[in-house]
Parts: sequence; C-alpha cells; structure tokens
Amino acid sequence: MFRKLCCLVAVALLAGLLANAQQYYLFVGSYNRDKEKDGVYLYRFNDHTGALQPVYALKGILNPSFLAISPNGKYIYACSEAQTPNIGGVSSLAFDSTNETLTLLSRQHSGGDNPAYVGVDKAGKWLLCANYTGGSLSIFQLLENGHIAPASQTITFRDSSILPRQTSSHVHAAIFAPDNHYAFFPDLGADKIRAYELFADQPVPLQPATPPYTTTAPGSGPRHLTFHPALPYAYCINEISGMVTAYRYHSGRLDSIQGISAHLPSLASDYNSADIHISPDGKFLYASTREDANMTFIYAIHPQKGTLTKVGQEPTRGVHPRNFVIDPTGKFLLVANQRSGNIVVFKRHPKTGLLTATGVDVKVLNPSSLQLRAYNR
Repeated sequence: MFRKLCCLVAVALLAGLLANAQQYYLFVGSYNRDKEKDGVYLYRFNDHTGALQPVYALKGILNPSFLAISPNGKYIYACSEAQTPNIGGVSSLAFDSTNETLTLLSRQHSGGDNPAYVGVDKAGKWLLCANYTGGSLSIFQLLENGHIAPASQTITFRDSSILPRQTSSHVHAAIFAPDNHYAFFPDLGADKIRAYELFADQPVPLQPATPPYTTTAPGSGPRHLTFHPALPYAYCINEISGMVTAYRYHSGRLDSIQGISAHLPSLASDYNSADIHISPDGKFLYASTREDANMTFIYAIHPQKGTLTKVGQEPTRGVHPRNFVIDPTGKFLLVANQRSGNIVVFKRHPKTGLLTATGVDVKVLNPSSLQLRAYNR
C-alpha cells in the first residue's frame, strides 16, 4: 500500500513538473529586402545548452528589422524598415505556441520613413514606434485581438546637431519607463533623449514631459536606452561617440551621472555602437559596437550608485552586431551579427558577467533583432 501511494505521488509530481515545464522561443527579425522572402524567424531555444532549433519562418513583411513581444506573449510587433519612401509600417503577428506558427494579423503606416524600433507598454495597450529617417515618433492603440489601430498621434521633429549625419532628427528607439507613465525616444540626429508623459485616456496620449528632453554631448548620437530592473537608473548607448551614459531616473527626468567608453582604444570619427541591455539580476550591463570592433563590452553595475565599471569585452564572432538579447534566466547572451549573417550564443558567468562562446552559431540572412521568451507547454 505504501509503495503504491509513493508511486501515485511520484506520478503526480511528474505530471505537475511537465505541466509547468517551459519552452523558450527566439524570435528573429531581419532585413529580407523582399517581403516574398522569409523575414521573421522562430527558433526553439534550449535554456540548458543554448542550442537553437529552427521551427518556422514568416514571409509577408518587408525588412522587419525590429521586434517586440506583447506582455502576454501572444503577439509579436514588427517595424518594417522599408528603405523606400512612404511605405514604412508597423505590423502585428499572432504566435501560436502549441503549433509553433506565426500569422500576420494587421499593418499600419508608421508615420514616417524607416521605422527602426517598436516598444510595448506593460499593459499591452500601446505601441510606440521610432521613425529614423522620418525623424518622428508615433503611438498606436493595441486592440485585444492583437490588431494595431491607426496611429493615435505622430510627432515630427526638425532638429539637427553638429555632424554631417546629424543634419536632421533621427529617432532611433522608443522605450516605456518602468513606471509605464513616461516614454523616451533617443534622437541620434539631434543629440537629445526626448521624454513624453502618457495620458492613456486622452485623444492625444503623449504630452511633453518636464523637461521635454535631455541633451546629450554634441556629436554623441544617442541610439538605444535601457532601464535598470530594480534601481532608479537608465543607460544610453551613443552610436557615434561610442560612449555609454548612465542616468539617475525619477518621474520622467534623466540626470547624467557618468559617461564611460564602449569602444576600442583606437580613435574613430564614428564608433557605430549599437545595442545595450542589463542582465536580469541587475548586476551587469552589456553594450555592443559594430564595424572594426565587432565587440560586446561588459560592465559591473554598482549596487547603490548605479555607476559602471568595465570588467571585460568579448568578440561577437561575426560582423556588425546590431542587436543582442539576454535570456530570462540570465545564463545566455545571444548576438545577431547582421552583415556576417549569423546568430552566436554565449554563456554568461553569473558572478563575473564574462562571456564564453558556446559553439552555437546559426546562419540567418541579415539578422537584426532578437526577442526571447518562455512559454508554458
């Protein structure tokens, strides 16, 4: 009787474990140059080994260069960096984790040429879009069925800065703050990080914050911004100057506290820095730089002050690391090397933050955006 009871308990525990088991999926955006070619790719990700297994690819979107996942994981949003005037767009896809498929749901005009970034709020009700060449930002209401409503608001800027590639605004990212009440838009062309307050119940949902922007160093070219998961700090990667700037954050305001290099010692007029992310435990920050460097720079984050100390760097094993992602467990970092056409998986050391190549190296045509999420089986 006792043995039978033990067996029943074991079966129940195993059933519970299987019910709660998770499958990780990697979503990849790319420059396909032709919407009749595969543009968004789906891979199973092994959170024990870092292995990637292709399971699906979707056509129908031209240059889906950046992706974002809805908070509930059901929908994927993509911007279409068309590189053709007047046809930039944002699209929504439905993800079926049971059948492991993606389906195109809806599309709207992005409000400007060459949208380069999309961001979703924590409630999954609003989508932000940064239009790089258009020098504008847009906000869209997200419907419960995953469709994107026409833009509620589009704001265009006419600013410039000191360098030849800064003759006009180039909004390069669109990020909601952790409080979900403010949104930030690094403008590479104007050397500003623009700030807006979200009024979800108003016809014009975005209103300038106080102050309406943070000025960055002339010629720095702010590109991407990330917030610390627990501390009141934010960090911006500046594409042209190759610097990371740390900010103290409070109620829509960014106050600079530090600048630190994210480039090799050799001098350059444009370091072409790219992406920036923080490990889930909040202990380390990673920044990628393209062109001659093709490097990920690693920094320890001070647990009280939020300042950065460089602890290492790691070659990306490819050319032009446009984007990277850290898996939710914090064990792996995956890099999309756009021009060499490969995704490389690195193991993260939890105590030092340093990276070691796992040997996983997957060929993908012009990968430009990575998003990784766990789903219950």
